[in-house]
Amino acid sequence: MSRPAPALAPAHGDRQHHDDLLVPPSMLERLLKPHPNCLAIVIGRGGRLSSNSWFPVINLVWLFWVFAAPWFGNSFKWSQLLITYASVLPFLWLYLSAWYRDRRHLQRLTAALAAFALISVPVIQSWSYIIYASVLLMYERPPRTALMLLGAYMAAFVALSLVNGWPLLGTGGAVLTCAAISLINLFFIIDARHDHALRLTQAEVRRLAASAERERIGRDLHDLLGHTLSLIAIKSELADRLFERDPVAARRELRELHTVARDSLAQVRTAVTGIRATGLAAEQVSARLLLESSNVALSGIEPIGPLPAEIDAALAMCLREAVTNIHRHANARQVQLELRQEPGLIELRVTDDGCGGVDPRRYGNGLQGMQQRLAALGGSLVVESPAGRGTTLRLRLPQAQQAAASPQARASDAAPMQEPAAAVIAHEPG
Repeated sequence: MSRPAPALAPAHGDRQHHDDLLVPPSMLERLLKPHPNCLAIVIGRGGRLSSNSWFPVINLVWLFWVFAAPWFGNSFKWSQLLITYASVLPFLWLYLSAWYRDRRHLQRLTAALAAFALISVPVIQSWSYIIYASVLLMYERPPRTALMLLGAYMAAFVALSLVNGWPLLGTGGAVLTCAAISLINLFFIIDARHDHALRLTQAEVRRLAASAERERIGRDLHDLLGHTLSLIAIKSELADRLFERDPVAARRELRELHTVARDSLAQVRTAVTGIRATGLAAEQVSARLLLESSNVALSGIEPIGPLPAEIDAALAMCLREAVTNIHRHANARQVQLELRQEPGLIELRVTDDGCGGVDPRRYGNGLQGMQQRLAALGGSLVVESPAGRGTTLRLRLPQAQQAAASPQARASDAAPMQEPAAAVIAHEPG
């Protein structure tokens, strides 16, 4: 007789979930794993902890004055020393919670820290906690409200100083220090808000531009193909009806249908070429936005007059590929664009101060695409990329190429889906 099977134990994941419901995470766990919406991450930008997100912890170095205050006071007392050192623990709890917990609790925690700082000043004989509380008053509030709160807080501190008979010189110095540090943080907050609003504006402008371009393309294709396709449908129906009664007329309609179809194909190719073509000036603006988003400075191109359409489109596409490679792989800080016009020659130079080291024997698909696009117009690509000393791309095109495009260029326009990818790695290792 088989033994009955034991009752199944809850799965590990279920038990862990049950434990999380019963035992909330400790404060230490919250601080070791900050909330994704905490103030330190939002101020540090990027949605993650970075070197800019640890400044609240670094600023704790100024607690030195709290530890030193009992030793440099007028009368040393062990009881005051113990109380001062014990006050650091609740201060750290409030301060780190305000910076690394969910921002929904920020105002409540800031108010608690401000009250704790005022209560502790008469005991610990140090106004360092006042500074930390004053700085936090600047966050998550409109600037005018933050300044009013700071003024009220400083007034409460001055009143406490007068009640306890503290020297006016020291009180004035404390107020000026708190105000100066708080105002610096307020200016930083305002600048960060303006920067965020500017980024949102740029994203909205790009979205509206893309939407307008899609609408324009839709209208152009409708105007271009609507009439032509209607004409093809009518003529094909007419040829079908004439096929039995009048073969000659039916053949004539089919020939006209063939002519209309070829003209329509030519118009579609012209329209697609126009859609694909991006002006060099517009591409330079896009390049600046892309590079500045990764803190790369770009010095632009001085206009030298209108360029032939084929040359302008080819240089724009090559510039897009070059800037994409710099953004992804060059690790550069500065990019220089230079457009030169010589007798019978146009040259665009793209120079960066990045890592360099592009192997001339193993170009990536991006550089190969540039070579093919320039070669189709009779041009060439020269790459200078010493390791550790940046990269220079020299894009050369003959200026008299507008009326003498090679068969490769015409084949490229006829088959737009076969052109190489635009954003490909140029700075490849090895």
